[in-house]
Formats: sequence, structure tokens, C-alpha cells
Amino acid sequence: MAVLELERDVATEAPVRRPRRVGMLFIGSVAWIVLIGLSAIFADWLPIQSPTDMDLLAKRAPLFSPGHILGTDHLGRDELSRLIYGGRVSLLVGLLAPVIGVIIGGCLGMVAGYFRGRLETFAVGGVDVLLAFPPLVFVLAVTAFMGQSVANITIVIGVLGIPAFTRVARAVTLTLSEREFVTAARALGATHSRILMRELLPNVALPLLAFFLLAVAVTIVVEGALSFLGLGVPPPTASWGSMIGEGRENLDIAPWLAFLPAGFMFLTVLAFNVIGDTLRALTDPRPGAL
Repeated sequence: MAVLELERDVATEAPVRRPRRVGMLFIGSVAWIVLIGLSAIFADWLPIQSPTDMDLLAKRAPLFSPGHILGTDHLGRDELSRLIYGGRVSLLVGLLAPVIGVIIGGCLGMVAGYFRGRLETFAVGGVDVLLAFPPLVFVLAVTAFMGQSVANITIVIGVLGIPAFTRVARAVTLTLSEREFVTAARALGATHSRILMRELLPNVALPLLAFFLLAVAVTIVVEGALSFLGLGVPPPTASWGSMIGEGRENLDIAPWLAFLPAGFMFLTVLAFNVIGDTLRALTDPRPGAL
């Protein structure tokens, strides 16, 4: 009787595991990314003007002007249209460049963390060399040799992101390679490729996904900085960074030309950071889990 009462008391005092909630900030961030993404994808079918059409009689039109809800720039181009088409460039580079890093860096980090030895030494050494190389000099060299285009900027930023993904994948693999499920797979005679693909990859993919979203936010800022410096996509193609650079010259008479693209970039980067942090918290493995 006493044993039953003790078990009942323990069951009553046991904490109830509640599901984690994402919160309104996460939902708002997802809604903003969806809005910007759909606007960029379907920009050609939206009822907006061309981002390259100039109206010299309506230069620097203020906000909520007739026919230009967000005004015009110093050449009379519609600001709303340029923001939408600029978002297409920023999101394209921001999403594709980390893909290069996560594929190459993820594979390299997993292989280095699993096999270790000389392979790990070679991989870590190569990553350190790439990190030691000045990124701005690398961008200048590539753009001078291959020209300024969306593809070249994407490749350059993607290559510069390989070391970060390599380190993340290697650190997670080092932690998981000695866990019980990997040891059990080895004991059952599983090959190295099977362990990497079936046991380690699903567990490494979740941290890489969370880091990928954070890398997208960083890449958008990097692309904007390169465009601001004149190293991004060439004009008349619009991007948020180039729009900030053009609006810098009109801060005294038309400050919205710089603040609007800066605000769009800020909200987009913040949204990706919130989504990445939330997914990282949700996918964080519990201590002691196999």
C-alpha cells in the first residue's frame, strides 16, 4: 500500500513536458520572408512600373506621390519597383551563396570529423588558409578577372562561406561520432559510407540548417556591402546595397532613398536571424539522447 502511494506521489510530481512554442515574432518573420520572396518571384506580373524606366520630370518625388507610392529616385525611377526587384537580387545571392558553402563545407567537415587523422589536418589547414586570405582582395581579384555579375558574386561569397560550414559540420560530427548509435552501427558491420549517410548526416543536417539561415542573413548584408562599394551587380540592375549607395548622395534632400532599402534589408536580415535562432533552439538535441 505504501509503495502504491509512493508511486502515485512520484507520478503526480513528475514534470509535464510541454511542446515548445515558436511565438509571434517567429510567425511575423516567416510572413515577412514569404511576402518578400513572393514579391521577388512574381515581380514581372505585379502591377508595378519597370525598375529602369526614368521620368526626369518626377525626380526625387516624395512618398505617396501620384503613381509612385514610395516616391522616385534621383533619376525618376519608381522606388517601390526597385525595392522589389532589388529584393530579387539580394535574396537570390543570399540563398544560393550559402548553398555552395553548406554542400562543400558540410561534406568536408563531416569527412574530416569522422575519419580524423591526416585528412582532418589537411581540411583544417585548408580552412585556415582560406580564412587568412583577405576576403575583399579575393572579391576584387575575381570581379576584375571574371566581371561583375550575380553569378560571380554568388560564387565568391559562397566560397568565402565554406570555412564556417566546415567548422560547424566538423564540430557536430566530432561530437556524434563517438555516440552509442554510431558505435552500434560499427559493431553491426556498417560501412563508413553508410554510417556517414544514414547515421551522421540526419543529425548533422539540423544544425547546418539552422546555421544556413543565419548565413543567409549574413550573405544579404555582405552582398549589400559589396554593392554599396560598387563591387556588386552592375547598374542599372537594382539591389538594396546599390540603392543605399545611390541614396547616400541625397540624404539632405531625399533621405528616404537610403532609409527605405536599408529598412527592407534590416527587416529581412532580422527575420532570417529570428527563424534561424528559433529552429536552432527547436532542433537542439536533449542531453543524453541517442
